[in-house]
Amino acid sequence: MGLVKEILGQTMVEALCCNISGWSSLPNRFCIKRQRTVSMLPTFSELKTMLQLPAPLSQSPPFTKLDELASNPLNVTLTIAGTVTIKNSKEMMLPTMHQQRGIVFQLVSTEIHSGTMETKLSNPVELEFLKQFKVGAESSTYKVEFEIDSDFGFPGAITVTNKYDKEIFLEGFSIEGVADIVCNSWVQPEKIHPEDRVFFSNKAYLPCYTPAGLKELRKEELRLLRGNGKGVRKRCERVYDYDVYNDLGNPDKGRENMRPILGTTEYPSPRRCRTGRPPSITDKKCESCVNPSGETYVPRDEVFEGMRKKALDVEKLKGTTRNLIPFIRTCITKCGDFKQISDVQQIYKRKHIHKMKPEKVASTRWSLLMNMSRIRNNVEEHFKFNTPRIINGASGWCMKDEELGRQALAGINPLSIKRLEAFPPLSDLDPSIYGPQKSALKEEHIISHLDGMSVQKAIAEKKLFILDYHDVYIPFLNGMNVQEDRKAYATRTILFLTPLGTLKPIAIELSLPEGESSKQVLTPPMDATSHWLWQIAKAHVCSNDAGVHQLVHHWLRTHACMEPFIVATHRQLSVMHPIFKLLKPHLKHTLQINALAREALINEGGIIESFFSPGKYSTQIISAAYKDWRFDMEALPADLIRRFVYFESHVRRVKSV
Repeated sequence: MGLVKEILGQTMVEALCCNISGWSSLPNRFCIKRQRTVSMLPTFSELKTMLQLPAPLSQSPPFTKLDELASNPLNVTLTIAGTVTIKNSKEMMLPTMHQQRGIVFQLVSTEIHSGTMETKLSNPVELEFLKQFKVGAESSTYKVEFEIDSDFGFPGAITVTNKYDKEIFLEGFSIEGVADIVCNSWVQPEKIHPEDRVFFSNKAYLPCYTPAGLKELRKEELRLLRGNGKGVRKRCERVYDYDVYNDLGNPDKGRENMRPILGTTEYPSPRRCRTGRPPSITDKKCESCVNPSGETYVPRDEVFEGMRKKALDVEKLKGTTRNLIPFIRTCITKCGDFKQISDVQQIYKRKHIHKMKPEKVASTRWSLLMNMSRIRNNVEEHFKFNTPRIINGASGWCMKDEELGRQALAGINPLSIKRLEAFPPLSDLDPSIYGPQKSALKEEHIISHLDGMSVQKAIAEKKLFILDYHDVYIPFLNGMNVQEDRKAYATRTILFLTPLGTLKPIAIELSLPEGESSKQVLTPPMDATSHWLWQIAKAHVCSNDAGVHQLVHHWLRTHACMEPFIVATHRQLSVMHPIFKLLKPHLKHTLQINALAREALINEGGIIESFFSPGKYSTQIISAAYKDWRFDMEALPADLIRRFVYFESHVRRVKSV
């Protein structure tokens, strides 16, 4: 009980114990019908004072024991009424839906029969809800009535059998003031899944406190969710199983389209949800690609629905239309590179203002030209992106040093910056494999930017910080730079904390893997030539930062590392488990997002390989970063302490709490 109180809290434990022990807190709603049928389910203790027994039981004492009542030949039958809410869909109006019987519900008690030791069940109730179907409503609520024995006990679950030939989305079931069951799940037709679908009440139970009537159902539900690890998973299933990342490449297209299998000893990685697609033709270890007309399997309840799906479709359309014209232009000109900064700015929306009207042009002709110009501009603007705030109305602002320092803390990737603890910075790469990796940074490179302090004093006063992407990129640079239209360096950036509280880059080291002679250091410019060299160096820093953010911090440490936790949660924790109830809102739809990423983001020829400098080495960078991943170092304040970017007073306060 002490462990339960620690997990659930005292209030929830008291409520849980009260719910298990009985319904003593329920209002007095029960009445006996002439046919000896009660409108709502009471407990036996409540029946003592509520039942007005007919002859010959009227001569019995007013507080007749319920077990004696149950053994009497004139047994009492109870009727309990509830409501079922079903989400409407277009498929409900298909003719094939009307040719079937309906949906069968059955209440499950938290108790078991004392003689047979089997779970107590109500009579099955069939609902032909299409006869009451309301066209135009998002969902419909229907009333169902169950007949139960007087010793039924407390309802702890409901079983559902779908007799129709289409899946149905069940939102919930409730008995007012007695039981609430939140379903929010698809129920498949009986001909596809013959097993009854079970939905448990909203009460939380640890395994050791699960009511006797629900224990076997709890185990059976987990068994179905785990599956058997065989066969191709179908869209309608709810199986959570594991697999390695053997679906990122496409060996059937050629050797250059093969990618390492992530999740092996050579390439460690978190596991993914198993789909069971057949192997590719040329490499049996790799899974075949998704059929163009199909989609990657995820458990049915993880698929986007409703507003989430609509929002995704809208963003897909925007992405397609915005990339259409640049794609066509690239195909025609055979060049997709930006030649100058102004080319980058052309991808953003801009306002067109026509201030002057030529004097020698006729008014009607000028009006026609203006209208045609507006139409052309509106069409062009539709295919462009919204202008980022950092460059909107301030030309060149994104190129300033202060902006690079600001984005290291407040940009899309605030997880790479660390406080500098040793100068020059050291590499953790194995010198026997990659050779000496001594930094080319010297004290003379940064001493003039430290406001009169020495390097050691600046480190001691916590004024120096670093963006270090050296070890992430060095092992893969030779392969990356062989790729067409790719050129990358591994960068180290030293930043100084100014008296104004801003971070300013004061030195950038660009490295290639050939050795110390291949390293060069650039510092803030003194003339026009060094100005553009400095800008190029910062561009390489941003390129490194974008790759690490997308591959390591975003994909690996957020999405990929979360996926095995999601699978394990559904395989090992019942929906009644209090920990599952805490985690469920945070796990929803993540498997669907990850499946889409494997189709178009991190796969061979995907967005990251096409537009980020690592190219086809992206998967190897992900695996190399995972070798250093530690679960206990990802959350706050551990992550801040590891990178030395914390206030000691804040850490002490957190630890005290």
